[in-house]
Amino acid sequence: MRQLYTDDEEVLFQAARPLLVNGIEDVISRADLADRGIFLMLAPIGEQQRRSEAELWREFDLARPRLLGALLDAAVHGLQTLPSICLTSLPRMADFALWVTACEPALWPAGTFAHAYDANRRAAVEGIIEADPVAGCVRTLMAERGSWAGTASDLLRAASALAGTKVSNWPQNPAALAGRLRRAQTFLRMLGIEISFTRGGRAGTRTIRIIAGAENRPTIVSAVSTVSTVSAVSSACHNISIDLGSPPPGSGPSSSP
Repeated sequence: MRQLYTDDEEVLFQAARPLLVNGIEDVISRADLADRGIFLMLAPIGEQQRRSEAELWREFDLARPRLLGALLDAAVHGLQTLPSICLTSLPRMADFALWVTACEPALWPAGTFAHAYDANRRAAVEGIIEADPVAGCVRTLMAERGSWAGTASDLLRAASALAGTKVSNWPQNPAALAGRLRRAQTFLRMLGIEISFTRGGRAGTRTIRIIAGAENRPTIVSAVSTVSTVSAVSSACHNISIDLGSPPPGSGPSSSP
């Protein structure tokens, strides 16, 4: 867009906003997108707990001043402590993790966010692995060995023997299998499975090397346990929001705007 109605300069704006995606079934199936999200599995609302929209907004308007005050207190604390925050490891959303960690002591005990966020990412990993037949097959393959090396054709034959012949969305050629492995690399690494692609020999043969660490488990976590983990995180967040709704003992009006 033009700056101050001039016709000789352009101004570039850089902005980012979070997105909320809602669905009954899992709507995210790509590992790179899942690693940039926070997943919440909400419990169904029973008929006795349902309320009208007018009642919902009325209760929210009553809680709004304290909610805004708590968020502003957290932001002030975050601005003060952010320069001194140093994490031993950073997730893909590194700035997000640093900012929430800086704000955390104003709302929760230290370490609460890291524990909840790690559990949420782990649940997302398990969900993506279960939904991806290739990643799940590689995990099963490496549950009984520490390493594997070979071409994409070798891996396709080994994985096809494990998966069977009636698996939907199964890669039909070695190139497609290699592409699926590259997409699953990040989440498999979080489970202790490292995948590397090299080229060697006079013919320049492409070799896939897979190394499994102690984190890999011989059995795949069920969907029930995944839902339970996410539900536990949701419950913790719900309890925190309830705490914000009641003033702490001895607090004054300074918490409200």
